[in-house]
Amino acid sequence: MFKRVLTLTAAGALALGASACSSSTGNGTSGSSAGGSAIPNVKLMVGGIDKQIYLPYQLAQSLGLYKKYGVNVELSTEQNGGVGAEDALVSGRVDLAGAWYFLTIDVQAKGKTGVELVQLSGAPGEREMCGTRSGISSAADFAGKTLGVTDLGSGTDELTQFLAAQKGIKRNQYHTLAVGSGATAIAAIQRDTAQCVMTTQPTVGALTKKGLATSAIDLATTSGAQTALGGAWPAAGVLARADWADAHKDAVQKVVDALVATMHWINTHSATDIANALPQDFVQNSTISKADYISGLTSDKGQFLPDGIMPAGGPKVVVAMEKLIGVDTSKVRIANTFTNSYAMAANKLEGTTTTTTPAGADG
Repeated sequence: MFKRVLTLTAAGALALGASACSSSTGNGTSGSSAGGSAIPNVKLMVGGIDKQIYLPYQLAQSLGLYKKYGVNVELSTEQNGGVGAEDALVSGRVDLAGAWYFLTIDVQAKGKTGVELVQLSGAPGEREMCGTRSGISSAADFAGKTLGVTDLGSGTDELTQFLAAQKGIKRNQYHTLAVGSGATAIAAIQRDTAQCVMTTQPTVGALTKKGLATSAIDLATTSGAQTALGGAWPAAGVLARADWADAHKDAVQKVVDALVATMHWINTHSATDIANALPQDFVQNSTISKADYISGLTSDKGQFLPDGIMPAGGPKVVVAMEKLIGVDTSKVRIANTFTNSYAMAANKLEGTTTTTTPAGADG
């Protein structure tokens, strides 16, 4: 999950302005097709590419859809202890980030510009998994507990704060602990160093199968997010620096075309089909079997939007969350944090009808 952009250094701010001139990333280079036409090269970093919540980025590659729509996409993944995807984006090391929408609000609140180009999910894809002996069945029980998040300042940290605040529980009444995901999150529950962890599939499935934890709060599906958070909560998407996107509209459109086609493919195929199309080390490892991965995806597949459109009301819900947990949102203009134009054009190209009610300029 993506760490909050706590500071934007002078170097980072300069990178925002200079990124369009870079020749080391996709914005400055292109390949050639057999017919001699230029094919844009784009670098996209994802925060944990093997997590189910982020599967569309790799699935598009596995299905050959980036190539089909005329763009070379170099995928990379955020590593624990390494450079975060949002930091790589701000510094110009990559062109795009597979990130949660809330990051554009954080950046704009600090006077910078970032824009979401296509929305892949209408829910965080997370579940609050609480130990079977924790005594926690809802956020109302958080007081006095240690709650695991992927990293301090991450999206899961913000969501945890929001869930607690909704129940009137102050920040100093509970403790948060960075537990990562996978084996480290499982160990935190097993050792009771955290009574709950906010995590995704396949970690959710592993905790359930081992009998270590149960799902206390469902943020994994659009309907679950609406119940717990007050509306659709747009999460995974593709973020760019606004200046880079404006200067490379053709490359952006090709990436969005490929991802919208991927979302239609997800919507019309089973969890088994999806698992079979992904690299096998994504769907089975030491903590989970392929059958468990498929079961978890079948349960939580509803988080994915079929058409890449930012859902109506979603931005307002996220801004309200940010405000409640103490972010100064007075400088935020929702209309500048996302665009539906590329996804609309992609659906037209596909000949498909959008089913998501789109957010307008006011969210």
